[in-house]
Amino acid sequence: MATRVALKANGKKGSKTSEERSTVKCLKEWSTWMMKKAKVITHYGFIPLVIIIGVNLKRKPTLSQLLTPF
Repeated sequence: MATRVALKANGKKGSKTSEERSTVKCLKEWSTWMMKKAKVITHYGFIPLVIIIGVNLKRKPTLSQLLTPF
C-alpha cells in the first residue's frame, strides 16, 4: 500500500491559508459560545424540567402515601 503525499503550493507542510484559519477561528468561537449557552440553559432549566415531569406523571400519590415511609 503506497501512501500519497499532498504538497502545498508554497512548499511548506501543514501551513494553512488565511481562509482555513478564519474558518477554524470562527468554529472555535462558535463552539465556545454554544458551550457557555448550554451551561446556562442546563443550570437554570434542570429543576423546572424535573418539576414539569413530576407534575405530568399519570400516577399521583396521595398525601398519606407521601408522608408515610411505606
